Amino acid sequence: MMEVEVGRHNVLLARSEGMYSATGNQCTHYGAPLSRGVLSGHNVRCPWHGACFNIHTGDLEEYPGMDCLPCHKVKVENNKVYVSINKKTVRQTKRIKKMGTRVQGVMHTIVLLGGGSASLVCAETLRQQNFGGRIIMVTRDDLLPYDKTRLSKVMNVESDTILLRRMEFFQEYDIEVWLSKEALSMDTEKKTVTFDDGLVQSYDQLLISTGCRAKGLECPGKDLQNVMMLETPEDARQIHAACIGARIVIVGTSFVGMEVASYMTDKATSITVIGSSEMPYQKTLGLEIGKVTMMMLSQKDIKFYMNDNVKEVRGNNGKVKEVVLKSGTVFPADVLIVGIGVIPNAEFLQSTPIVMDSRNFVIVDKYMRTNVPDVFCGGDLATFPLTMAKNQMVNIGHWQMAQAHGRIAALNMLEKNTELNSIPYYWTVLLGKNIRYAGYGEGYTDIVIKGRVEEQKFLAFYIKNGEVIAAASLNYDPAVSAVAERLATGNVITKEEAESNDLSWLKMKLS
Repeated sequence: MMEVEVGRHNVLLARSEGMYSATGNQCTHYGAPLSRGVLSGHNVRCPWHGACFNIHTGDLEEYPGMDCLPCHKVKVENNKVYVSINKKTVRQTKRIKKMGTRVQGVMHTIVLLGGGSASLVCAETLRQQNFGGRIIMVTRDDLLPYDKTRLSKVMNVESDTILLRRMEFFQEYDIEVWLSKEALSMDTEKKTVTFDDGLVQSYDQLLISTGCRAKGLECPGKDLQNVMMLETPEDARQIHAACIGARIVIVGTSFVGMEVASYMTDKATSITVIGSSEMPYQKTLGLEIGKVTMMMLSQKDIKFYMNDNVKEVRGNNGKVKEVVLKSGTVFPADVLIVGIGVIPNAEFLQSTPIVMDSRNFVIVDKYMRTNVPDVFCGGDLATFPLTMAKNQMVNIGHWQMAQAHGRIAALNMLEKNTELNSIPYYWTVLLGKNIRYAGYGEGYTDIVIKGRVEEQKFLAFYIKNGEVIAAASLNYDPAVSAVAERLATGNVITKEEAESNDLSWLKMKLS
């Protein structure tokens, strides 16, 4: 594949099995150049975040993108390839897949509980498949579905700049959106949901994707002013405003905590991070990479207190003044930001026969079906069998997986039997640098690192039972996308391959 200019427009020209195709070259997610991605069969995978597109149709085949690519005409004459662009579509970098609308007389109603990416993709997939019934998406938020991954990266964000679709879109395709409304209970026998305003809505099929909420501290002083958690764009703006010129303390060294610390480096007076493990990201990325992320932030004068926890938050006039750790360390603070995990929004399911695990996540099969007929679940709330992990039951609270869940749920609601086969893919931004991750590395026993972690250029393979189960990289694109593509096609990457100096299967130059 190669990037070509057609009338000052950027086009991806690709050849697969002798056939040429031309599509837009910008990934519809964040605009990455697809020509630097990974071509495998009929698919091109984005080098940044792993979205996949069919090079012949331009259709989106794997998330986190929302839209398809524009396609252009190609003809071959006298050993030359000619690409022509339609003047009407010349400025389009993305294309909405053809969608139907409500059909008069079709009474079938599908209710989507939750306004996140799983519900949105479910609604869109239903209309793409020409479902003509009623679709109702209900969210307790006062906002239409938005890009939640941005909140810890651009915290002074204006809500309307991160909306995934505008109200006109929902109106055009007859998708009803009920804002600021929360489900209180369900009757799976009568197929009804009761909401906090007293409304009782019946359904024929239902998707539960109410997600999770942030877990708070359990210690004296947890309710003081300026003890903050990041869940909504409004939270992000309030945290941003409170932290300017302030002494801030962040509890938690997972993705949200570390991204907030990174974002605040040039805004706060001092930043202190408290982690309960030895290194940040220890459970997901491992000690070696946790160590380099800690080093990157330490160079910006961020102080870390690891293997410790908050014992007490002391206040003055109702506001945070000091933070006391279990180790006895005490330091001043104006703002305390808590990012220590999540609680599933599943209370309204307690009186139903829907089966949940010991942590109150909803158990589903590969078709996103719960144990109750016509009730599906997706997104952060679901525990599901992960194909690449030999069908181990997992809970993965990530954006791209939630989107995949929504699509699979929609197809199976329409009895188009489709199993979930997506490879988890996520990313984090620290000080302007992107760490990418694909696979499911929990329980890995070995790690093989190419490049040099301390130079902030590396590719890490996570290995279990002699096979690569995940990969992470920094400044090594498109390596993680190449690994994701290999895992997606069901091909095992052996430990020997990972250790070898010949990584030609990655289809990229390695220094």
